[in-house]
Amino acid sequence: MIDPRVADAAPSRRLWRRFVVFGIAVIICVTALGVRLFQLTVADTQHYQSLAIQQQQGTQSVPVTRGLIYDRTGRQLVENVPIFVVRVLPGEIPFPMRDAVVARLAQLLGKPAADVYGAIDRSTGSPYDPVTIAEDIPTRVARVIAEEHLGLPGVTVDVIARRHYLYGPLVSQIMGWTGRVSADDYQALRSDGYLADDSIGKQGVEATFESQLRGRYGVQQVQRDAAGRVVSVLKTLQDPVAGASLQLTIDLGIQREAEKALRWGMQAAGLKRGVFIVMNPQNGEILAMVSLPTYDDNAFAGGITASRYRTLLKNPNKPMLNLAISEQLPPGSTYKLVTGLGALQDRKLTPGMHLMTRGFIMVAGTKMHDWNPFGFGSINIYDAFAQSSDTFFYQVALKQGIDRLGYWAHELGFGRKTGIDLPGETVGTVPTNDWKERVFSQPIYPGETAQAGIGQGYDLVTPIQLITAYSALANGGTLYRPQIVRKLLDSKGHTIKTYKPEVTRKLPVDASMLRVMRVAARNVLVSRHTLNFVDVPVVVAGKSGTAEFGLRDSQGRLPYHSWFVGFTPKDARKKAGDPTGFKSVQSTDSQLAFLAFAYDSRTRGNAGTEIAKYFVQLHYHVKKDYRNPGLMVRGNFYGQ
Repeated sequence: MIDPRVADAAPSRRLWRRFVVFGIAVIICVTALGVRLFQLTVADTQHYQSLAIQQQQGTQSVPVTRGLIYDRTGRQLVENVPIFVVRVLPGEIPFPMRDAVVARLAQLLGKPAADVYGAIDRSTGSPYDPVTIAEDIPTRVARVIAEEHLGLPGVTVDVIARRHYLYGPLVSQIMGWTGRVSADDYQALRSDGYLADDSIGKQGVEATFESQLRGRYGVQQVQRDAAGRVVSVLKTLQDPVAGASLQLTIDLGIQREAEKALRWGMQAAGLKRGVFIVMNPQNGEILAMVSLPTYDDNAFAGGITASRYRTLLKNPNKPMLNLAISEQLPPGSTYKLVTGLGALQDRKLTPGMHLMTRGFIMVAGTKMHDWNPFGFGSINIYDAFAQSSDTFFYQVALKQGIDRLGYWAHELGFGRKTGIDLPGETVGTVPTNDWKERVFSQPIYPGETAQAGIGQGYDLVTPIQLITAYSALANGGTLYRPQIVRKLLDSKGHTIKTYKPEVTRKLPVDASMLRVMRVAARNVLVSRHTLNFVDVPVVVAGKSGTAEFGLRDSQGRLPYHSWFVGFTPKDARKKAGDPTGFKSVQSTDSQLAFLAFAYDSRTRGNAGTEIAKYFVQLHYHVKKDYRNPGLMVRGNFYGQ
């Protein structure tokens, strides 16, 4: 039998040992925690204070005023207008209040709640980066939102500058517009100082000269609270630099003349699209550039709706496209400059050489017709250019061959970008053997060479390329890069930088051959081939043209575009000593070249010529009206 006292002693000893072990463990833990606390609060205090300060500090951008834009005479084309905007900091809206805040904002702004949610959820930055919900809100709404700030946490009303384009559609293809940075663009631009809610140039000079107009944002070091909100500005790390202003080469007065002439022609001939460009041949400056139909850039600056934007994009007449630089078109007979000048320089043709022209010629067993079914008999380059004889230029092109023809096209600036300081320029097409082998795995056939000689077949040009080539003819053989911007200006109007004319190439052509083609271009007007333009009391030289395109009708005929591209001598008024103007156009002092393009212009006469005629009357203040609306009647009229 076990003594009860012995039995009670064993559990007591076990409990005591456990108590001692537990006590030691507690002492060790408390000691370790105390040591760590001492280390954190005393030994490493300076280190962790430094880390905490670094976490509380950060940088933020300081936006600056965007530069203005002026025409060449100093007329202001755009202004920065202060407007109210509603912004939301998503991180400051307590989650339980989110639905109520969105519902109230939607009610005040007259927007669907889904649009407000969508704007907030599309934010790509920090939850404490502002997200714009609405722009240009009425003052009354701005006041209500400001008064209800306690019930609308995270919502602010700010004042920003919005672009207002003073002349809207008149110069919208040149100006472009500014719009919000997209989520994709922001990821690429944030390293350049752009904000998630920033604006950026989208088209025109607003896009090309974005960095100059935008200026350089400043950078401030700021202190933030635990939630990441800015508490105070500590110091300025980089001073902001205001955006520079632009002075364009565009003359608003000439722009109005060009648009008026083009709108008249389009209405009279029932046209859907058209282009008019005016250039100074002596330096490549663009004095006017009109592309119709167009758009109002103020609609974009104010935040265009998705449905309206889709309507513009779906419009078959391409109002969003600057047709002057982005549309590739068959040049028709205007391209005979390439064929004629190249053949003269290559000595395949001389100024006095006559070729027999009939209603057609046979090329590799195929009849190739002239626009004149009777031909013109035996003629030289002067009469062939004036009458636009197809069979003459078929023969000349075949003498040259497609590769030599392509060489001269490239020398005159076709088949490559001109380098104009606007976005969206296209290249066009100059056919050669190498080009066709690459594209179609076939050589050029003789009939295609003949077609290329009259600006048909594979030939495609942009209007800006065509006027640049004729400007080189007018000035004696120099191709300039077309220029839209003349100067950068500071906020006080002082010149920061002048953009000088840029020569892209000198034509490897004898001056005498260029003079032959200028005289031939004047003969186009004197011959009355261009519908009585000769009676206008201004000396004009140039070339009209029609260019087939598209699908044949039930009678096998193709629709066509019409062109006129020309230039005037410096002293453009006709003189008693030079009634025909042939002496004047032999000089290389032209200050004005112009181009009219009429899309799908199946009219009795050449619509491009009539549009150009009206521009000349407006620009030179000709009192008598030489237009002939009867020639603008639309119908199945085919020919030159």
